[in-house]
Amino acid sequence: MDKTLIKGEICVGYFVTVDSGVNLYVEDINPGGNKTILFLHGWPLSHRQFEYQFNVLATMGYRCIGVDWRGFGKSDKPIDGYTFNRLADDIRVIIGSLQLNNVTLVGHSTGGAIAIRYMSRHNGAGVSKHVLVDAAAPTGFTTETANKFLKETLNDRPKMMQDVTDGFFFQYITKPFSDWFLQMGLEAASWSTAAIIITLRDETLHEDLPKINVPTLIIHGTHDKVIPFAQAQELNQKIKNSQLVPFHYSGHGAFWEERDKFNQLLTQFVG
Repeated sequence: MDKTLIKGEICVGYFVTVDSGVNLYVEDINPGGNKTILFLHGWPLSHRQFEYQFNVLATMGYRCIGVDWRGFGKSDKPIDGYTFNRLADDIRVIIGSLQLNNVTLVGHSTGGAIAIRYMSRHNGAGVSKHVLVDAAAPTGFTTETANKFLKETLNDRPKMMQDVTDGFFFQYITKPFSDWFLQMGLEAASWSTAAIIITLRDETLHEDLPKINVPTLIIHGTHDKVIPFAQAQELNQKIKNSQLVPFHYSGHGAFWEERDKFNQLLTQFVG
């Protein structure tokens, strides 16, 4: 584990080897915090999507850990390993390597799907609470949507990312914010971007839901055009000890669109 200190231990950036020749980037904000929240970003973004959580929660005393999955952000970008099982196994290695326990696992969109698979496949090892944000579960993309994104990714990836950005938010975003968001998505490798589209098209998580056995908070924008709100209701029905909180002024980006409400809700849930 290669550690690089940033700002004198307020934030630590390092890489964790999760597989042969594959190192994932981890950003560890306020590593001395009393309670740990582990964030899994959405497709095709990176841990940086949660900066509006890191800004607030770390100053409140929480340890916030952002992980770039393989193929995305600053992490290594192998040609394979983009199934939910492998992505969940990567998270298992990180939690073990960092010796984390009693963690709140937060997953947005595809990160929510990875979190669900982690909870079922690894029996929630090290995790005491679970938060799903506009989760791409129990199904991800329709075949039609996936094939459209796949074609664009392989032929005009910047246009695909612009389409993703344009449909992501319900609330108004500025041009500089849109540019920042788009560039975050383009940090990913083209092959990993495409591979996750196929995973979201072909894999489902129905059988994983009954295996989740920790308190689960489900946050979902009622105006979400990416993953319909009805899927959040299905998660709520099938995950025991779960609660669903609709975000009425959000699309697929509740973590930013209603960030004050989001952060307050998260701190209440984590405790």
